[in-house]
Amino acid sequence: MASPTPLTAAEKEHFLKHGYIRLTNCFTRAQAAEVTSGVWTRLGMSPDDKTTWTKPRVNMPSHRTFDVAEFAPRAWAAICELCGGQERIDEDRSRLWRDSLIVNLGSPEGEGRPTPPRSLDNWHVDGDFFVHYLDSPEQGLLVIPLFTDIRPQGGGTVICPDAIPRVAGWLHEHPDGVSPRMVPRGHPDFARERNLEWYCDVVQGCEAFVEATGQVGDVYLLHPLMMHSASNNALREVRIITNPPVSLREPHRFDREDGNYSLVELKTIQSLGGEEKLKGWKITRPREAVIPERVRIQEAMRQAELKRLEESRNIPVEA
Repeated sequence: MASPTPLTAAEKEHFLKHGYIRLTNCFTRAQAAEVTSGVWTRLGMSPDDKTTWTKPRVNMPSHRTFDVAEFAPRAWAAICELCGGQERIDEDRSRLWRDSLIVNLGSPEGEGRPTPPRSLDNWHVDGDFFVHYLDSPEQGLLVIPLFTDIRPQGGGTVICPDAIPRVAGWLHEHPDGVSPRMVPRGHPDFARERNLEWYCDVVQGCEAFVEATGQVGDVYLLHPLMMHSASNNALREVRIITNPPVSLREPHRFDREDGNYSLVELKTIQSLGGEEKLKGWKITRPREAVIPERVRIQEAMRQAELKRLEESRNIPVEA
C-alpha cells in the first residue's frame, strides 16, 4: 500500500488561517456501512418511519473499535502531521476509533426551519472529561468523520473559527484551569455540567460560521479550541458522525527552543498574538480528570442497545 499523501501547503495554510481542514475520500461507503450496521436496531427506531424518530439527536455508546490507521490512513497521516508527528500522539488513546455514533435526525417542529448559528444552544469545545488548560494534552485535535452524506441544513456540525482566539485568550488568562464549560476554578458553577453560557455569549460576537457538510468518507480535522455546535437538521435526512478525540503524550508546548512547533501549537500561538505573549506561561494547578454524567447515561444506553440487538437476532425468519 502506498504511503498516504502528506498535507499540501494549501491545506496547512488553511488550517493556520481557519483552524480546520476537510479531507475527502478518507474511507469508502462500504466501510461506513459496516460501522453503522445495526444502528436502527440500536436506536430502537425505523429508517422508514419518522414517527419512530423520538429524539432529535442521540450520542450513542460504543460497542466496537477499529484502527484508524488502517480504516482511514490518509486521515491518520494528517492527524499525525497536524500534531507534530506520530511520536507526539498517545496512540493507545487516539488510534482506535469507536462506533459511538452521533445521530442527528431533526424534529417535526424543526423540519424546514434551519436555526441561525448564533441562536444554537449547544456551543462548546470538546473535552468534558478533564479540567482545561491552554496546553491540555487530553484533547490535542478534534476529529469529525462523516458516515452519511450531509447536505446544507442537514444537521451538520457548525463550527466557529472566529472564536479560537477568544477561547485561547481565556485559557491563557486562567493558568489555574477552567471547567469543560470554561467556568473559572472557584466559581460556584465550576462543577455544573450543563452550563454553556460562556460559549453562547462568545458566539454572539462572531461572524464566521462553517457547516460541516460533505460526503461519506470526508473527515474534518479541527483545532482543539474550535467552538462548535450541533445544528437543527431541517432536512430530516439521517446524519451520522463520530468525534474521536486525539490525545497527546505530553502537553502542548509554546516555548520550543528549536521552533519545531506542531501546526496546532502554531495556530494557538498565532491566535494569541505571537510567542512573546506566551513566554513564561505555565499552569499553576495540577491536571485533573472529570467524570461526566455522560458516562453513566451511555452505559445505560449501551445495555439497552445490547438487549435490542440480541432480540433482533432471535426473531424467527419466515420460510
